[in-house]
Amino acid sequence: MRGAEVLRPADVAHCQQVLRAGSKSFHAAGLLLPRRVRPPIAALYAFCRVADDAVDLVESGSKAAAVERLARRLELAYAGTPEEHPVDRAFSATVREYGIPRALPEALIEGFRWDVENRRYESFSEVVAYSARVAATVGVMMTLLMGERAPHVLARACELGVAMQLTNIARDVGEDAREGRLYLPLEWLRREGVDPDEFLANPVYDPRIGRVVRRLLSRAEHLYAGADQGIGLLPRDVRTAMRAARLVYSDIGREISEADWDSVSTRAHTSTLRKFVLLTRALPAALTPTLPFRSAPPLREVRFLIDSVDQEEPS
Repeated sequence: MRGAEVLRPADVAHCQQVLRAGSKSFHAAGLLLPRRVRPPIAALYAFCRVADDAVDLVESGSKAAAVERLARRLELAYAGTPEEHPVDRAFSATVREYGIPRALPEALIEGFRWDVENRRYESFSEVVAYSARVAATVGVMMTLLMGERAPHVLARACELGVAMQLTNIARDVGEDAREGRLYLPLEWLRREGVDPDEFLANPVYDPRIGRVVRRLLSRAEHLYAGADQGIGLLPRDVRTAMRAARLVYSDIGREISEADWDSVSTRAHTSTLRKFVLLTRALPAALTPTLPFRSAPPLREVRFLIDSVDQEEPS
């Protein structure tokens, strides 16, 4: 198994525990991954999870400092001298073994900085730019771990990452607002007659908010459809897992629609039984012939991520 010689078994086990505890949906889909990619993907996910927690779980006044400490951890990982922590060691070994450009996790940390700054996003394009950093970066890194570096495949991976983040935003409107955060496009809210500041001051459901959520999920569905083609271009042994992750995530949109697009007073979730059904539906993905591919340009907001990838295979 590639990379096994540089990943310590104890470090991998720790990363897999982080994965199990941090995301039940991703862990369920990850069980369908081939053994060759489970250790490096666990290392990648664990670093992203620990990084997110390192910023999100500290007091608000310390968040900026937490981001800078995280940037230092990233610097050490790429220097081959990671902090003495199983996640840092596993992540350092993984990025060096698989040729993960430093620009990718750096963009992820930039997204954390935007969160610390409590940025709001005027346009949908700005929301996509944020999603590129906090989600598409992970999609590109995972694709590299799976053994694919072609730009048109990475473009579809970015679409899947952005679609998943848009789904997150749509699901968490109320939870985010109660913490003083707002990720919906401000111009969409104003077009519906919603004052963003008034909504944050009193985050209650309004059909106008529901229409914005519905519009956001419609954009996500368009991106999921493009990502489906990219899944068909991945190595066959990873297609089922990626199809499962796509189905489980996009199903959150169905749950929101059944709540009349109210993600302020409720938070959609997918039941264990429903996840099992979706995982079953994903099983034929590895057997489905690759459809003729119609190349489409990447989203403008993610192009810098694709351009950062050296097309040469890592040694």
